Amino acid sequence: MNNLQWLDEVKFNEQGLIPAIAQHHQTGRILMVAWMNREALQLTAEKMRGVYFSRSRNKLWFKGEESGHFQTVYEIRLDCDADVIVLQIEQEGGIACHTGRESCFYRKLTPNGWEIVDAQLKDPNAIYGKSDEHTSTNPHTLAMNASNAQSEQVEVLDYLGKMMAERKSADPESSYVAKLYHKGLNKILEKVGEESFETVIAAKEYQAHANEDNKNDLIYEVADVWFHTIVMLGYFDLDVQLVLNELARRQGLSGLVEKANRQH
Repeated sequence: MNNLQWLDEVKFNEQGLIPAIAQHHQTGRILMVAWMNREALQLTAEKMRGVYFSRSRNKLWFKGEESGHFQTVYEIRLDCDADVIVLQIEQEGGIACHTGRESCFYRKLTPNGWEIVDAQLKDPNAIYGKSDEHTSTNPHTLAMNASNAQSEQVEVLDYLGKMMAERKSADPESSYVAKLYHKGLNKILEKVGEESFETVIAAKEYQAHANEDNKNDLIYEVADVWFHTIVMLGYFDLDVQLVLNELARRQGLSGLVEKANRQH
């Protein structure tokens, strides 16, 4: 993109910045919001990779330069007032947030205040190491991470297991899982069967056309099967760890079982 006249139409603020919203190009989920200056926006358009401007470090920030979680940009849009950018992206590794979650918007307002509703997919220390600039150079973020460190160290399966226990007694209108539990076992089993069938179809499609879209479809369908089987286990108050222990037993991995048991 050699002609840079398009950049002149963008309304940067007094600091020379514009907010940029990164949105998953398939699911439409908002993954993060950051700032861009003129150079960051130009580089993003040229490389079709997410490039931002870090206000705390006062420099360009190539998303994924420390975590490896790069962003491939499919489309760049400008709003009607020319002062907000929306990026349609594919997030490498499926993690956009520095807390190790898919999205930075992982807290939902409930009657009890802000509730963490997204599982942590990876420990931030494993992503960045101890010198994570995204947290260490921002005093406010550092304080928040220190106070919430224990609550945010959540394994995906452990989180889902606890969520099922909470949803069983919740208002059926409060969530999808609570509604499933309210409808009873037959409805839950119906969803397990439905998602299993859709997984079979997705697998056949991926075999016939091994492209990125079909791969993502297969992954999503498998995730749906796993999720609904966890709902089923929750119906019987069975811990997901029991299934992991059985899988480990079949492979003779008693050490993993012992380690898993120590975590509970």
